[in-house]
Amino acid sequence: MDMTGERRIPAPRQVVWDALNDAAVLKDCIPGCQTLEKLSDTQMKATASIKLGPISAKFSGNVELSEIDAPNSYTIGGEGQGGVAGFAKGGAKVFLTDDAAGTLLRYEVSAQVGGKIAQLGARLIDATAKQMADAFFDKFSAAAQALVPPAPEPEAVATVAPAPIVPSSLPPPSTADMTPPPSAIGIGALIPREIMGLPLAAWIGMGVFGAMALVALISAIR
Repeated sequence: MDMTGERRIPAPRQVVWDALNDAAVLKDCIPGCQTLEKLSDTQMKATASIKLGPISAKFSGNVELSEIDAPNSYTIGGEGQGGVAGFAKGGAKVFLTDDAAGTLLRYEVSAQVGGKIAQLGARLIDATAKQMADAFFDKFSAAAQALVPPAPEPEAVATVAPAPIVPSSLPPPSTADMTPPPSAIGIGALIPREIMGLPLAAWIGMGVFGAMALVALISAIR
């Protein structure tokens, strides 16, 4: 039996890689998986109950990882024994590539079955395997997405409040300080309005009369 497919996982590639190597995550995602124990960085031991058509069996076996290229790809292989139901063995190549904000997971599966389950026919075995693969990736996608750390909250932009208006402690200016500067003094302002008690017009008249009298006297002497 050969099967290929791909799934887009809404999580960064490193998160998906870590989840693929996490025994607890895999146990929760593999349909019918009862136990999954990590023996080393490359070996795991598992038991699972599987139903293929009219046959139900409990399989137990070992899983081994090889050709590891973290966090890009690896090969997973193993063999399981199901008692009188038969056996299953095979392997899968898993490839991870970045896909926008997520990860594209591609797989190539090659498996072999024997015993009673081999008598069920390739069509039933292929349909059951595809159904189990879809169930696994649905759960695995949700589990990987839950492992994505939350994005940091944007920092609040500090707003600068306007400085309060503080009343001045200086006294208000006096009205004397607000008196406009004196305008330029004209020549007429320098002339006195009265001289020796007589108005200025009287002095001008007397001056003109005296000048006329002086001119008449000089003319008479000549």
